[in-house]
Amino acid sequence: MDLTFNAEAATGHGAETLSLTGASSEQAIAMLLILALPLAGFLLTGLLGRRMGERPWIIAIAAILIATGIGTMLALGALSSEEPVRYGFTLYTWIPAGDLQVEFGFLFDNLTAAMMIVVTWIGSMVHIYSIGYMAHDDAKWRFFSYLNLFMFSMLLLIMADSLLVIFAAWELVGLSSYLLIGFWYKRRAPKLAAKKSFLVNRVADQSFLIGIMGVFLLTGTMNVLDSFVGFASSAEPWVRDLVALLLFVGAAGKSAQFPFHVWLPDAMEGPTPVSALIHAATMVNAGVYFIARTSPIFASAPETMVLVAAIGTFTAILAASIALTQKDIKRVLAYSTLSQLGYMFAALGVGAFVAAIFHLMAHGFTKGLLFLGSGSVIHAVSGEQDMNRMGALWRKIPITHWTFLIAALSLAGIPPLAAFFSKDSVLGESFILGFTWVFVIGAIVAAMTGFYMFRLMGKTFYGKSHVDPGVEPAIHESPRSMTVPLLLLAIPTIFLGMVIGLPLGDSTILHWLEPIFLPAEELLAIQFPEYELFGVDGALIIVSVAVAALGIGVGIWLFGIFNSRARLETVESLTDRNRVSRFFYTASQNKWYFDDLNHLVFYRFGGKVANGVMWFDVKVVDGVVNGVGTITQSVGDNIRHIQTGHVQNYALGIALGLVGMAALFMLMAR
Repeated sequence: MDLTFNAEAATGHGAETLSLTGASSEQAIAMLLILALPLAGFLLTGLLGRRMGERPWIIAIAAILIATGIGTMLALGALSSEEPVRYGFTLYTWIPAGDLQVEFGFLFDNLTAAMMIVVTWIGSMVHIYSIGYMAHDDAKWRFFSYLNLFMFSMLLLIMADSLLVIFAAWELVGLSSYLLIGFWYKRRAPKLAAKKSFLVNRVADQSFLIGIMGVFLLTGTMNVLDSFVGFASSAEPWVRDLVALLLFVGAAGKSAQFPFHVWLPDAMEGPTPVSALIHAATMVNAGVYFIARTSPIFASAPETMVLVAAIGTFTAILAASIALTQKDIKRVLAYSTLSQLGYMFAALGVGAFVAAIFHLMAHGFTKGLLFLGSGSVIHAVSGEQDMNRMGALWRKIPITHWTFLIAALSLAGIPPLAAFFSKDSVLGESFILGFTWVFVIGAIVAAMTGFYMFRLMGKTFYGKSHVDPGVEPAIHESPRSMTVPLLLLAIPTIFLGMVIGLPLGDSTILHWLEPIFLPAEELLAIQFPEYELFGVDGALIIVSVAVAALGIGVGIWLFGIFNSRARLETVESLTDRNRVSRFFYTASQNKWYFDDLNHLVFYRFGGKVANGVMWFDVKVVDGVVNGVGTITQSVGDNIRHIQTGHVQNYALGIALGLVGMAALFMLMAR
């Protein structure tokens, strides 16, 4: 099914259903405090943290906990309101330059509220968890300072009301993630991973900035809400598609969608709390949030919407196929993140905006729990990340095991856990809207998710122990600063889907997001049918759970509690049966050779091109410039001999010159 562009809605400028009201003084102060607290925490911890001994985290954690409390009150106030909420205020005019007036202002609505809950709560859990995880690091003061900078950047991004301010926050998110990924900068791998993340995102960000310029040229404004008005009728369809495509490339880079997916798994080289922060609630969700925030712009470019769905779906199955064979516990989760982000982009591309944000929320808490759980596992086995050197840990680290199991079941799509509801909404709405291919591929990915998650569970927690004998006696549960965040994150992982995903009458609590996306849905002429538990919706739920259970069942059979020598031999025979299976297994292990391809294209071939350009610059460009200088100097050296200092020589020269001029005049006169 192709997305249909509603010309009547376009001429109506998107039919804005939510009016923007001025924030009250209390609301404005609260929004400023949400930003000022982590910014102050970053500055104070950076300046004073080294002198605070073993507790340099006090300022940083206090700042983020207070900001979380304020943000939660604002969010609950918006979500509990009977009417949709949208308010904001302008702090000052940032750039007054003729027609370009960029105001530094803030916006708070139901979409901001949803993002606020995810970002602040997971960010808080990561801060608390880091107390134990980074306890023995001498530079932990710097780590907590960077965490606060990251939170400030992300909170600014979700509350900014201007495209240019969003871009500034976008770049701050990239900078702070670079600092966090490369935190252990004395090690080679984190340095390279940070550099890779920074460079890949810079490529995509150039497209993003050009797209923002395109929006300004078409609408004459940088304000997010004002840019929606008239964009749909501001230019030819191909121009709108081009601008939307440029914006999408930027979003794909930040959310690590194909072909920009290569930076995210390497980001695992940073400390595990960084992995949770980047992969669960913040940086990688920025692209999803931006497309959702600017949904009327993308709805005005239906051809680009189809591309968004296609890239998302391809990334989902590509990343899942790589996660099937990885040995590093954090890399399995990293590729899982890529796959789930693909679900979100697929939902955005088909017009299921509410489902995309629902999955962002459910996945955020679930994946935050998984990453922090993996850090607890790594902590228990003295830094080991290879799952082949784990096993039988479930009795030794029970809190980590049970919370990890809850998150694994949620991600696999087992009811009534959070990600079951959100994943089902993505698949169901894709099918109902006519995108059968998205539903089919999504269902296949759901089966793959169940398999690789319980392959991970089997290798890590069950079966026989393969832990180093010197490490095994010392294995113990993580300290409370690490296990308490696991228990707290398990609560929304269990209940979030039931709270906001179960139908209440004809709708769900998610209805508070619907007015945000109504203008885009009108442009796309989308109308969702009422929920039918025993109709199409119920059948889709059965299919979704069945494929997830199939993947889980195969994973448990091959790698679970009951695995035996025969099961392991089965795995080996399946992966080495013939050339085809061996090729796919090896290709999956090697990430389908994308890193090798990038090395070949950008390093080796690009290096040769760069060397050729350098040779041309040195030999040709510099040669011409230097040659002109050499000739000029040589001529000057020869001519200077004429300057003898004798007046009679100069008089003779003048006389000869006059004779020559006279002769030339006489010749011309003839």
